[in-house]
Amino acid sequence: MLQYWAWSWDELVTDEMPAIFDFVSKNSGGQKINYVGHSLGTLVALASLAEGKWTTDHVKSVALLSPIAYLSRMTTPIGAVAARSLLAEGYTFLGIPEFDLKAYPILDFFKGVCAQNGVNCDDLFTAATGENCCLQQSVFNQFMAVEPQPSSTRNMFHLAQTVRSDHLTKFDFMRPDLNMLHYGRLFPPAYDLTKIPNDMPIFMSYGGKDALSDVADVKKLLGYFENHDPQKLIVQFIDNYAHADYVMAYNAKDLVYNNVTSFLKRQW
Repeated sequence: MLQYWAWSWDELVTDEMPAIFDFVSKNSGGQKINYVGHSLGTLVALASLAEGKWTTDHVKSVALLSPIAYLSRMTTPIGAVAARSLLAEGYTFLGIPEFDLKAYPILDFFKGVCAQNGVNCDDLFTAATGENCCLQQSVFNQFMAVEPQPSSTRNMFHLAQTVRSDHLTKFDFMRPDLNMLHYGRLFPPAYDLTKIPNDMPIFMSYGGKDALSDVADVKKLLGYFENHDPQKLIVQFIDNYAHADYVMAYNAKDLVYNNVTSFLKRQW
C-alpha cells in the first residue's frame, strides 16, 4: 500500500504519460498525439515538454485549460493556508500515504484550516476553485457524487512545495541525503520551461475568476513563451471563468471546446 502511493506528479511525467503515449501509439499505427489537459494535466504537459519527453516527432499539439505551473499567487485562501501549513508533509510523517478528502484524518486537518482567520469554508468548492460563473446544479451534483478522488500525499506535498517556493522543481525530499540519492545533488533540479520547443503548437485558455490557475501565475507562465513561434501559440482569456467552468460550464462547448477542436483540426 505504501509503495502504491509513493509518487508525485514527477512520476506522471517520467512513467505514466510515456506509458499512455506508448500504448496509444502502438494501437493507432504510430499516429501523433493531440493532448488536451486541465489543471494538473497541464502541469504534467508543461514539465514533459520542458524535459524533452514530448517533441513534435510524437506530439502533434497541446491544449492547456486552466494552465498550472506556478501557484504562489493563487487567490484561494484555503489552498494557500493548507499548502503553507505543510499539510502533506505532516501526514507523510504520520504514515498516511493516501490523501483522501473524504477520510477522517484529512477532514480533521481541514477543520483546523477552516478555523483560521481569513478562510471561509461555507462553500468549500467555491473557496477552492473560485467563483465559477456557469455551472448547472444538476451537473454539479453528478460531479460531486463521485468527486473528489484521492491522490497521493506526496503529490499534494509536491504541489505545496510549488506554492511555497514559487519555483517549478522536482520533488524535494527535504533531506540532503535523499536528494543526493535521487538527483545527485543537494536540492531538486528545476523544470526549465525555456526548453519547451518553440515550434510546438500550443493552445492555452485561462479564466479571470480562477482561484487556482490565478491570472498572475498564468502571466508568469506566459513569460516563458515570449520567443514561441506566434503562429504556433494561441492564448484565450475568459474574464468570468473559474477553475471548474472549464470542465462543467453549460457554455464551455461554445466558449472553449469549439476553439480547442478548431485548433486541433488546424494541426492535421
